[in-house]
Amino acid sequence: MSGPALRVAVFSIFPETIETYCRESIVGRAQRDGVFEVTVHDLRAGADDARRSVDDSPFGGGAGMVLAPEPVFNAVERADPPRPLLLMSPSGVPFDQRRARELASMPAFSLLCGRYEGVDDRVASHLVDGELSIGDYVLSGGELAALVVIEAVCRLVPGALGNEASVEEESFSDGLLEYPQYTRPADFRGLEVPEVLRSGDHQRVARWRHAEALHRTLERRPDLIARRGGLSEAEVRLLAEHGYPL
Repeated sequence: MSGPALRVAVFSIFPETIETYCRESIVGRAQRDGVFEVTVHDLRAGADDARRSVDDSPFGGGAGMVLAPEPVFNAVERADPPRPLLLMSPSGVPFDQRRARELASMPAFSLLCGRYEGVDDRVASHLVDGELSIGDYVLSGGELAALVVIEAVCRLVPGALGNEASVEEESFSDGLLEYPQYTRPADFRGLEVPEVLRSGDHQRVARWRHAEALHRTLERRPDLIARRGGLSEAEVRLLAEHGYPL
């Protein structure tokens, strides 16, 4: 039997945080099904002192503590994880669906969770292969950011979701936000499900969904439309056909 389609190694001073989440939901099911694997390494395993210290005060003064280079280098070198090794950092390149696809196409990669006021720059400059950021805000550590990357990537691994069509229809799969979704009842407190979704006409439904995705993206994330190079003539006609003239 072949191994998992994708292996991810994670380095953290709170390994139980990663392990607990990765036992649940989609990631947990994918691991139990053998299509995805997350291995977690405790950065404190790289500390050789009695207190298993991983941080120190920064040279030059300043508030907070910084992850020291020796325990981080030791932990990574002893584990010999798959490359690339990516540091979760607010100064990293933005993580988006395109980068999720890139990582999902690899056989394996590793994530390093920063903590405190950051990591000694020798870790960023000489140990890792790159840095990833999930947004322009500050977290206490990289664990939540790593979990965002793990789940986004896991969803793209064949067999992880069970329904491969779900991956293609989700937000950002074609550079657009997802169309509105409805379920039963068809009439809830006078709020009705659009007639087209009850018509049974799959072609009409597909065209309506595409039009709604375009309209929602234009309203909420015009930057995504610009990134796609704007609207095509066919998309402009589709919007007008569904009551959204430009």
